[in-house]
Formats: sequence, C-alpha cells, structure tokens
Amino acid sequence: MKILVTGAKGMVGTSLVNNLIAIRDGKNKTRPNISIEQVYEYDRNNTLDELDNFCKDCDFVFNLAGVNRPENQDDFMKGNFGFASTLLDLLKKHNNKASVMLSSSIQATLAGRFGNSEYGRSKKAGEDLFFKYAKETGVKVAVYRFPNLMGHSKPNYNSAVSTFCWAIANNQEFTVNDRSTQLELLYIDDLVEGMFDLLEGKEQHCEFDGVETILKEDGKYCCVSVTHKVTLGEIVDLLKEFKEQPNSLLMPKMPKGSFAKKLFSLYLTYLPKDKFRYPLKMNVDERGSFTEIMRTLECGQVSVNISKPGVTKGNHWHNSKWEQFIVVSGHGLIQQRNINTDEFVEFEVSGDKLEVVYMIPGWTHNIINLRLDADLVTVMISNEVFDKDKPDTFYRIVHL
Repeated sequence: MKILVTGAKGMVGTSLVNNLIAIRDGKNKTRPNISIEQVYEYDRNNTLDELDNFCKDCDFVFNLAGVNRPENQDDFMKGNFGFASTLLDLLKKHNNKASVMLSSSIQATLAGRFGNSEYGRSKKAGEDLFFKYAKETGVKVAVYRFPNLMGHSKPNYNSAVSTFCWAIANNQEFTVNDRSTQLELLYIDDLVEGMFDLLEGKEQHCEFDGVETILKEDGKYCCVSVTHKVTLGEIVDLLKEFKEQPNSLLMPKMPKGSFAKKLFSLYLTYLPKDKFRYPLKMNVDERGSFTEIMRTLECGQVSVNISKPGVTKGNHWHNSKWEQFIVVSGHGLIQQRNINTDEFVEFEVSGDKLEVVYMIPGWTHNIINLRLDADLVTVMISNEVFDKDKPDTFYRIVHL
C-alpha cells in the first residue's frame, strides 16, 4: 500500500508519518494486517507537481492539511475547503479510487459555542465536498470530527494543554481564565491507533447530537472514541505534580489508559534539555549509602543500597512492612530469622544471577557484603513509603 499524508509536518501528520514508517520498515509488528510500501509526505513546502504525482500513485490518502490560525478569516475557507478541492480534483484527474480520510473538527457541528465559528464553517464545507465526492465516485471516504487534540505542538498557538505543559516545564508565566472550563481531549497516540484501525477497515462510526458524539454502527462520520473530559484546573494541577516529582520523588497515580499517564508523557516532551536528568539525595556513611529513587502512594518506594566491602546492614524487623531485595552487582548473603520461632534461612545472592528475595514481616533480616574488594549494590522495594514518625522498623540482630 502506498499512502499519501497531507499536512505531513503538522502535529498529527508528523506522528502519523513516524508510525506509518515504523510499520513500513518492520519496526512496529503490532499491525500485521497493514502492509506499507511507500509513505508520501506532502506539506506546504512541496509543489503542486509533487502532489499531482502522489495523487497518481497512492492507494490511500490521509488528508490532514488545513488552516486553523490564519491572519484573516477568509483564509479559513481557502485553506480548508480550497485545498480539499485541489486534492480531490487531482485524484479525479488520475481516476484514482484511493480511499480518503478527512481530518475535520467538532467545530463543524456549528452547534453550541461553535455556532458562529468561521473555522467550523470551512470544515463543514470540506466535509460536504468529501461526501459529495464519495457519492459521485463510489470511493470510500472517512470523515473524522476531532475534538481538541493533545500532542506536542507549538505553545501559545492553538492548544491550551501544550501551552500549559511548556509554561510549567520551563518556569514561564501562564493564565487560566476559568479553572472549571472542560475540554474533551484526544491524545495523539490514540488518534494514530484509530488511523491504523481505519487502514484495517475496522474504524468506529458515529453521529452527532449537537457536539456530543454518539457511536452508531452505520453512522455517517468516523471517530476515535478514546477521549478524556477534563477541566483546565485538573490539567494544571496534574502538571504541577509532575513538575514537583524530581523533588518529592512521588510518582502520581497513572493507571493504564488514564489521562494522567498520557499527560505526563506529553509534559516530558516540553522539558528543557538541562532537566532531562535530576540528582538524587544519597544518604552516605562509612558503611556505604542508601538512596531513594521513587515513591508511590499505592505501591511504596524503590531505593538503591550500596554496602562497602565486608559491611553488614539491616538487623531489623517489621510488623507489616515487607521488602524485596535484588542484588544487581557484587556478591552478598541475606539472612532472616523468625522473631517468634527462631526459624532461620539465608540466601547467597549475586549480580551474576538476578533474583528477588522477600523480607518477610516478623522476620529480622540483614544483608552482608561477602566481597572484600567491591561494593554490593542492591535494589530495594518496599510496600510503603518510609514514615519517620511510624517507621515500623525495629532493631534485632539476626544471629542469636
């Protein structure tokens, strides 16, 4: 399949092209039903002759080209309707029956706050043109009315989310006019997966009740149903949490598929390069060091423990707290004794063979560096964040 992407250098186009190429080159094997021979990229820097050649040869068209922030209102119609006309005329010229996807906008409903949107009117005109083209030619046309899109784009342009991400990541001032304003957001990765569904012929269809999307098997429009409705206040509060994470080490709750998980990924793309790394506080003494790496409210914390040659650490027990020790470098011995029965167990551990050892509640335990010429490095996972006011940690030597 030879695919043409118009608007290829825009936010959606860039991401879609990158992922189409990954499939073409065999790097993404999650879509075995999609076979791509060529990806044609068309943007404002290309010539009309190049577009003509692409339209002659392509098997599928993603029309993402459009205007959303012109200098004057008339350019909406020229950029959104006018280019669509040119594209379809070229396909007709070559009698190319390639399926065509159109990127439209929820503003094309011309409902609610979009009732007087010149941008919406230009998008609606483009939709009508594509539906007419489908009727005249019998070609498959897929029209998507996207809500607000969430991906890496220029700040202070047409995305409040991008502006907030950039401002908070770069310590810039920003304004939230109304924290209660709600946005419906479609994340760029979900959009791309929706485009893959379209290529496989399993796209979702819908109709519109005002600006609300109603899934409908025989709907006139196509849609990507994985969207998130969040307020501006919720977005900003999450971004402030993300910014604080290198200091607090507290990883916000980010379940699979959640808005927070997607927003954190987007936020990171706006970090200045000098913030790609951050220091950790190493608690150092003559025995070695102990360094927290990450905290979570649900699953405790992760730390790294370094023991100097011959050093023994630990010799304490917990009521409910449990830990996992993973030696990643060196050669050590972990010993545990039940404080009630005196049952004893020990495990020789090495960075040459990674394994997890549980520190069981009610068993006092230690870890000994058996080497006299190298440090012992251990990753330690605890089921709860350390609370100095209630540490649940009590000294008791393992050996009787």
